[in-house]
Amino acid sequence: MDIKEIIGINLKYIRYQSGLSQEKFYERYGLSAKYLSSVERGEKDIGVEFLQALSRAFHVSIQELVTFDERKIILQKRIDEKKKDSVI
Repeated sequence: MDIKEIIGINLKYIRYQSGLSQEKFYERYGLSAKYLSSVERGEKDIGVEFLQALSRAFHVSIQELVTFDERKIILQKRIDEKKKDSVI
């Protein structure tokens, strides 16, 4: 797993914990949901300045955004699977 995927999963986890949809969550912080969606999927490289902006906006440490936490990954995969199942 690379750093883009780790940041994406951690960002998704933080958003999930807020209880808000992507659009509402990012709108609250004045960020582009479309862009951040691609970050959540691990598709975008982000710079350190943007990483710092995310940590400030979401009131988390940069470490929390870049640290591999297997529990978060497992939980997020379960959440994603439930969402897929509920759409079908």
